[in-house]
Amino acid sequence: MALIGNKLYRDLQSKGDEVAEIDQKLKRLEDDIRKLKIDFDIYFNGAVKRAPLEARARLDSYIKRLADNRNLSFSQRYYFNTLVARFTSYRELWRRMMKAKGEELV
Repeated sequence: MALIGNKLYRDLQSKGDEVAEIDQKLKRLEDDIRKLKIDFDIYFNGAVKRAPLEARARLDSYIKRLADNRNLSFSQRYYFNTLVARFTSYRELWRRMMKAKGEELV
């Protein structure tokens, strides 16, 4: 019986670690979106000559990797979808601004 109790405890502990790890990934995603927005704002204000397209591509791939995670709880999935919606609206804004500026997104 003690063996079963220990296994259940380990399973709960590993589940808690997994939840904390996913929360950290979602926090990192939020920070990366905020930093990318700042980078694009700097670019559109003329302080930098090149658009941060590489950072945007990295963030796109990171979002795709997180979207494939089947272990997200309902609250984590809701938070993730909120972040993706924010990123999508920013991406559309950046596309329109670059088009108005006369440049094309790669």
